[in-house]
Amino acid sequence: MGIPHVLAIPYPAQGHVLPLMELALCLVKSSIKVTFVNTEFDHKRVIESLSGEGNVPDMMHLVSIPDGLESWEDRNDLGKLTKTIFRVMPAKLEALMEKINESETEKITCLITDESMGWALEIAKKMGVKAVAFWPAAAAVLALELNIPKFIDDGIIDSSESVLKKQMVQLSPTI
Repeated sequence: MGIPHVLAIPYPAQGHVLPLMELALCLVKSSIKVTFVNTEFDHKRVIESLSGEGNVPDMMHLVSIPDGLESWEDRNDLGKLTKTIFRVMPAKLEALMEKINESETEKITCLITDESMGWALEIAKKMGVKAVAFWPAAAAVLALELNIPKFIDDGIIDSSESVLKKQMVQLSPTI
């Protein structure tokens, strides 16, 4: 087996790309090859921000796949963006992974995906690649999200996540 090769794919929104890129750079410093997959729109912005040569480490490859929106469409409409991502990106990601694994000497050994792109975990499983979800926000936000079913059961919020009871909630005895 060659060197480890991680494929990293963030959700294409502010606050998601940079944290995963920072993790990817840490992996590269540990001699792990990283293929960082952005949408075509975000990829263009990343490449434009890299003004000089040598800004991308040798062990990191920046690639892109389409998000399903036209270049002129508003990517701030997260509902529309998410719908097109779910419709278009899974097949594109799978094709990219197959292409990399056919042509590269360092086959993909792990996929790291933004938790908001959970469908990528299914693709990794299908391809026999280890995978992990990455949460770019604060741990407290994840704890709140994971407790939504409990808040609904306790009558604190309804199924549309509207507040029913204005009260302090305790996620656990230690928080």
